Amino acid sequence: MPTLRYTVPPEKDGAPVRHILKAELHFSARAISRLTRTEGGILRNGQPVRTVDLLHTGDELAVLSSDLRPARQQPLPCDTPLPIVWEDEHLLVVNKPAGMVAMVSSFYPETPTVAGALAYQRRESGIFHVVNRLDKGTTGLMAVAKSGYVHNLLRRSLHTEGFQREYRGICLGCPEPKSGLIDLPIGRDERSTVKRMIRPDGAPSRSRYEVLEEGNGLALLRLLPETGRTHQLRLHLSAIGHPLAGDWLYGTEDPDLIPRPALHSCALRLRHPVTGELLTLTAPLPEDMERLLAPK
Repeated sequence: MPTLRYTVPPEKDGAPVRHILKAELHFSARAISRLTRTEGGILRNGQPVRTVDLLHTGDELAVLSSDLRPARQQPLPCDTPLPIVWEDEHLLVVNKPAGMVAMVSSFYPETPTVAGALAYQRRESGIFHVVNRLDKGTTGLMAVAKSGYVHNLLRRSLHTEGFQREYRGICLGCPEPKSGLIDLPIGRDERSTVKRMIRPDGAPSRSRYEVLEEGNGLALLRLLPETGRTHQLRLHLSAIGHPLAGDWLYGTEDPDLIPRPALHSCALRLRHPVTGELLTLTAPLPEDMERLLAPK
């Protein structure tokens, strides 16, 4: 099972186990309570230890980081290809295809899910925690934590230097100026269960864009979301008069052009929450978006 290991430095000599779990390893009080009830959940130098016991310089604390209780609902395995770009015992990064959602939802009960594809590939039950969710039609890189503990650490780092996302989008027409910041608040559209809208009382939302290429009445954009609102990039581009090609919700549906919003998560740069390693991962533009840019 995934295990965290922490060697006590001189400046933490005499600290109780609970302090290290909370202040250094960032376990919640609830998670610590579960660990104390789990055999082998917390070990000091290979032996069980209480949370009130004191630690000394050089002691090694080993703590289980896997989920300690089963998921309320196991994902339904589905035989859908899902490339894995990077993986270790704590997390993995997939290259999500179009037409797949992160988890089962009431909106798409029959749609293949990332969790289901992973369950099928591994032939085993498990809990998969999606960190940066992508819409059903959006392709590209998605980080998936293998435990609630790692998921919580990664969620804390979203929209910081420790977790940066970059997208490619193809929009109708070409924005002017050719680079800039879209700073428009986003809230729910009360007339729809799905749609969002620009509204003064919405949550602060910021997206940076840069035109990389033009052709065929379209523009390829580099997109950097500084916040993470639902449908943020799609709505922001629509709001400045340049919706994504194929965006049936915020633009014009055109299956002959592309049957989905032309949006792709092309790069992730994240600091591994356990090892501290800096991961820089990329995924090439999918074929259906490449085709839009090909000379006619």
